[in-house]
Amino acid sequence: MPYKYQCDSCNRDITNVVRIKCAECDVDLCVTCFSSGAEIKKHKNNHAYKIIEVCDFSIYDEDWGADEELILIDLCEQYGLGNWEQISENLGSKTKKECANHYMDIYVNSPKWPYPPLQSLPANHEIAGYMPGRKEFETEYENDAEQTVKDMVFDEFTDTPEEYDLKIAVLDIYNSRLDKRMEKKNFIFDRNFLDFKRIQAVERKRPKDDKELLSKMRVFAKLQSPTDFNNFVEGLKNEIKLKQKIKELQHYRQNGISSLSEVAAFESHKSQKTYLIASPRISTPRITGRKASAPLDLKDADGVNLLSEAEYSLCCNLRLLPKPYLVIKEKILSEYARLGSLKKRQARELIKIDVNKTGKIYDFFLSAGLIKGPNTMVSSDYNR
Repeated sequence: MPYKYQCDSCNRDITNVVRIKCAECDVDLCVTCFSSGAEIKKHKNNHAYKIIEVCDFSIYDEDWGADEELILIDLCEQYGLGNWEQISENLGSKTKKECANHYMDIYVNSPKWPYPPLQSLPANHEIAGYMPGRKEFETEYENDAEQTVKDMVFDEFTDTPEEYDLKIAVLDIYNSRLDKRMEKKNFIFDRNFLDFKRIQAVERKRPKDDKELLSKMRVFAKLQSPTDFNNFVEGLKNEIKLKQKIKELQHYRQNGISSLSEVAAFESHKSQKTYLIASPRISTPRITGRKASAPLDLKDADGVNLLSEAEYSLCCNLRLLPKPYLVIKEKILSEYARLGSLKKRQARELIKIDVNKTGKIYDFFLSAGLIKGPNTMVSSDYNR
């Protein structure tokens, strides 16, 4: 049956006429009973009230009056979306198909959906407590600031000069608190922190090292504009990359590599060595002797023209690039010149590479007469 209203005092049908609705209790009155001050149940004639007019004009659809729109929304809330049979029966003027089609066309599929605009409430934003329409938060910074001035009254007749000055001072303090509140809000707005989904998407793609750096540097964000802070962080990231590159180049220099053309051969040799160390050992019968690695082809290596034929052969067999060898040679000969003699142990402590390679280089220098061992003139005594 149609949605109807009756006067709770005289039971008159007031569905299609102006009625008075109590704002404090659920009572509807006709104009006559309201004018006579009717009181029923808990309703008193001094209660606040609202005047409900008949809304027989159309809003969205010429076939639907404003009153039908309001009743439709109320019934959808009462009986639930999809229960069009019961909604139609209570509305009285439209079939269930008309109710369903009208609701879907106007309130769901409309390009301006939702037609009833969302109120600016804390629950209507992805950031809890934020009211987008008013650009305010449910709990503001210095949220109790208004408590000190809400009851303040200036009275030119009763206020003494001291009281007036005191009130002005309190207002100055209140305004300074408002300035701080606005500063905090502008910090959030300027950096678009309210776009929570976008920030989450960016954070998910950010590398772990960048996240740690940004977390440490956020304390400086309030001292800079958004652009300056982003440039500051990017500068730090570039600094870290440069330091890592410098450390890598220093590592190459310590290994005697001075050109990029030698880096590939060095890294290839290092990766082969790492693979051999990391490879799991397989239990096999012990084989006497060890197969030597194939000599390294150094004919196109940088610095090969500085080697003698014997040194070239030594470097190929030891798989040692010319530049690192020349650095090792310079260190050993310099230490020998300083001490006057050099033991194999001293050479191994001086040169931080494979001790077997250092020993062979030391033996080569002895046999070539480049150095001599202590307390002897015959270098071969140190090969026993």
